Amino acid sequence: MTVSEQQTGRLYGVGLGPGDPSLMTVRAVEVIAEADVVAYHSARHGRSIARSIAAKHLRADHIEEALVYPVTTETTDHPGGYRGAMEDFYTEAAARLAVHLDAGRTVAVLAEGDPMFYGSYMHMHKRLADRYPTEVIPGVTSVSAAAARLGTPLAEGEEVLTILPGTLPEDELTARLAATDAAVVMKLGRTFPAVRRAFEASGRLPEARYVERATMAGERLGELADTEADSVPYFAVAVLPSRIDARPERAPGDGEVTVVGTGPAGPLWLTPETRGALAGADDLVGYTTYLDRVPVRPGQIRHGSDNKVESERAEFALDLARRGRRVAVVSGGDPGVFAMATAVLEVAAQEEYADVPVRVLPGVTAANAAAARAGAPLGHDYATISLSDRLKPWEVIARRLSAAASADLVLALYNPGSRSRTWQVGKARDLLLEHRSPDTPVVLGRDVGGAGERVRTVRLGDLDPAEVDMRTILIVGSSQTRWGRRGDGTRIVWTPRRYPED
Repeated sequence: MTVSEQQTGRLYGVGLGPGDPSLMTVRAVEVIAEADVVAYHSARHGRSIARSIAAKHLRADHIEEALVYPVTTETTDHPGGYRGAMEDFYTEAAARLAVHLDAGRTVAVLAEGDPMFYGSYMHMHKRLADRYPTEVIPGVTSVSAAAARLGTPLAEGEEVLTILPGTLPEDELTARLAATDAAVVMKLGRTFPAVRRAFEASGRLPEARYVERATMAGERLGELADTEADSVPYFAVAVLPSRIDARPERAPGDGEVTVVGTGPAGPLWLTPETRGALAGADDLVGYTTYLDRVPVRPGQIRHGSDNKVESERAEFALDLARRGRRVAVVSGGDPGVFAMATAVLEVAAQEEYADVPVRVLPGVTAANAAAARAGAPLGHDYATISLSDRLKPWEVIARRLSAAASADLVLALYNPGSRSRTWQVGKARDLLLEHRSPDTPVVLGRDVGGAGERVRTVRLGDLDPAEVDMRTILIVGSSQTRWGRRGDGTRIVWTPRRYPED
């Protein structure tokens, strides 16, 4: 503070709750009673919802400051556009309140809901709180009021609640709605058509509820899908309540299988669409190690199994879906790259499963993850080859390695070794040395994204098979791949985008 508390008035941000005056806190009523000045925002018509909530607590001798917005839509002739017009307004409003504070008056700025939650008071706070003694009185938010009026849990246990402004771009809303457990979308009104489309595109529309003017006159509750766009005011919210205990009974025709990739490690590598599919599934099916990466949710059933029963796992998932269950088959990395998508689709091609819907959602591949950690070794053409001879003979692998190497492709080598396969890396190295210089950089990415992550680069001629295990991926550079060190000592590897002309 640059001015002492004794010389100035005190600023209060007063949360009034969602609309019903009886939901104001005792402290809010006390502060209004003690204030010399009561300020509130309003539209140009002069009516203020905040003032109407607090009306019975206002005195005749209160000094009232109506802070009237210059615009209520983004249409304005201000040279700085809507944002510029609002910045000027908030600066001028703060200056008006500062006159009272400098005169030693106590100023209470009224705010619907909570002052620090999507409210206009915060713009006064940011401009004044560092200059005057300030107190913020929290209030019941519209989010809490909406959940209470719906009479359904909003978020329970470890569920994630996401609060979203309806003004976000439609595709961003879609992604966030798909990824979360529970959500509230605020600021509807003219944004409602895009918000509704986002709910539909994310697959969450059947769960969504609509609340208008919660606890106020004209309150309306209903299903979001049944709400007419031209009837939606700004003071309305869309709600995705808790999923716990809310999973519907499904008929046999309602089932589906979604094959998802968890990326190379865990939650940081999941796409929003994959998060949504995992959260919305009735059953999770997968290799136990991959299932362990997925949070436990009440109401879901987890079916873990060994890593060598892909076909049996796929058949089990499809049988569940045929009985009406929504099943997520969990795979590591990307499910379509040496993983479970092919196994599921092979079984789904059988006539008995022809009517079971199957979706495949992409994930971050091990090659992409290791390449990103190393720099950009996949910056030009590359080939992806599995060194495992469990499902194809080594002779096929060797021919493909030689062909890709002779074409001067960068190589991403999956499944290079395991406890029962220890010789393939050495054989692959020797084959590649027939086409590549011993100085060719090789990236070894182990457990990328996990607790045991280790990414290093060695010369092809120095590649030691003993340092490679089943959790390692190899990226072998082409003749054009470069490597070096940055100023901080970090080693980077990259393959130029342009190939030299002959």
